[in-house]
Parts: sequence; C-alpha cells; structure tokens
Amino acid sequence: MENFELVAITISLVGGYALGSIPFGLVLTRLAGLGDIREIGSHNIGATNVLRTGRKDLAAATLILDAGKAGLAAIIFTMLFDTTAGLVAGGAAFLGHCFPIWLGFKGGKGVATFYGTLFAVAWPVAILTALTWVGMALLIRISSLSALVAAAASPAIAYAFGRPDVALLSLFLTALIYWRHRANIKRLLAGTEPGIGTKST
Repeated sequence: MENFELVAITISLVGGYALGSIPFGLVLTRLAGLGDIREIGSHNIGATNVLRTGRKDLAAATLILDAGKAGLAAIIFTMLFDTTAGLVAGGAAFLGHCFPIWLGFKGGKGVATFYGTLFAVAWPVAILTALTWVGMALLIRISSLSALVAAAASPAIAYAFGRPDVALLSLFLTALIYWRHRANIKRLLAGTEPGIGTKST
C-alpha cells in the first residue's frame, strides 16, 4: 500500500507539473501576432501582463486556461487516486506554471493556477478567496496587492471550512506567491506598481 501511495504521489507530481508548465499567455499572444509577452510590462506570462497588451479577450482566455490547467490536474489525479494526490497535482501545476522547464524555469506568478487548484479541491474556499480578491481589486485597483491579500487569507478560510489539508497547501502556495511577487512588493512599497488595465508602452 505504501508503494502504491508513493507511485501515486510521484505520478501526480509529474503529471501536474507537465500540465501546469503549458505557457498559455505566451502561446496566445504569439498566435495573435503580439510578439513575446515577456518583453513588456512585468515580463511574466500571466493574464495581468497579457492585459497590458490591450487585448482583454486574450487576458481572459489566459486567466481561464491557466486556472483550468491546475484545476484539471487536481481533478484528474483525485479521480485516478485520491484527494491527497489531487492536492499534490494542483500544487505541482502551480510549480509548473511558475517554473516551466520549457522557458528556463521562468514562468508566471501562479495566481490563476492557485485559484484553479482551490476551485477543484475546495470550491467554497476558492469562492471566498476570489471574492476577497475582487473586493480588494475594486477598492484599490492594483492586481498584485489584491492577489497578495487574498492569498494570505486563503489558509484561514480553508481551515474555517474544516479543510486543514487545503489550508496547508494554501499556506505553501501563498508563500510561493509572495516569493514570486518580490518585485511587485518592492514597487508597492515605492508607490510605482501599475494598476489594473495599465497598458505597457
């Protein structure tokens, strides 16, 4: 039984990482003839930076696909194995998005994949966390700060819903989100962080 669990976790890690490492933001903007998304704005491949091209449709598609790949990973491996494997796969998809092997381990910041995982493994937690983001975004109009606040709230929300396993995963992913947002945090402190919808020149 222990060997089976080890195999299940290993397969979930590899499969989740592979799904998560698909760089949809980069693929979509290149297909649209917008060049390399990594050369503008925050230089990452996520939906917020895609929005800076002025293409709201591409930004929405990137958001949905980046969340979907993590959610799909969590659902597939939960069905194949168990809830733990699903959590592992969702977390691995997050790592794949942030550190994709195809792009020299330089990917996005993981916010959409974070939500995708939460929706797949604990949708009430995901909804409250997303509402926290929406509330902050409407109030301050800064995507990065909204994401940081919402992510920080997610472990407590998960624990309140009686999901310590999800709380633990959320805590881990939140720590990585803060690490991936180091530059944003510096700009926030300096008052130079761009707002939502700001188009890069």
